[in-house]
Formats: sequence, structure tokens, C-alpha cells
Amino acid sequence: MLTEDCKFWVANKVFPEDEIAIRYKFRMVSIHPFPNGNGRHSRICGDILVSRVLNRSVFSWGGTIIGEQGETRKRYLDALHKADQGELGSLIMFARSVTSDL
Repeated sequence: MLTEDCKFWVANKVFPEDEIAIRYKFRMVSIHPFPNGNGRHSRICGDILVSRVLNRSVFSWGGTIIGEQGETRKRYLDALHKADQGELGSLIMFARSVTSDL
């Protein structure tokens, strides 16, 4: 279902390109196919979609390692919680952001 939805979004330009990739990533992580690594897997899938299908640059995902505790991880998790409530704007903005916890 997710793949078919994504094909429709791309073919019909339902959303802006970054939003298509983030919606795909967000839905992918909610499927939760693995006991660990679902966030990394879904970010890779979003990057593949945005770069290989939509011909845009991969996302920066905050410009640092999200798995480590710090401000970048907090911003990512906050954006995911907002997306859980239907507000994807913060996650889209985070995906293109470049910050550092240093």
C-alpha cells in the first residue's frame, strides 16, 4: 500500500518533492519492520527516493548523527512527534537542516 501510494504521489505531483520523500519515510518508520534501526532504515529509504526518483539532493538530517543524544536528536524526535499529530512541516524542515550539537 505504501509503495502504491508513493507511486501515485510522484506520478500526480500530489505534494512537493521533499514532502513526498518525507511522507514515505514517515510511513515507512511507522511500519516498524525491525526490532532496531527503523529510523535509520526509513531515512535511507527517504534519501533513495528523493535522490534517485525525484532527482534532488539527499537530506542532511540535521547535519550530524541522530542516534547520539543531543540537541539534534531532540529536534528530530520533536519533529517526529509533530508528524504523529499530522504536522509534517517540522520534519521536512529538519530533514534539510544542518546544525551541530557542538
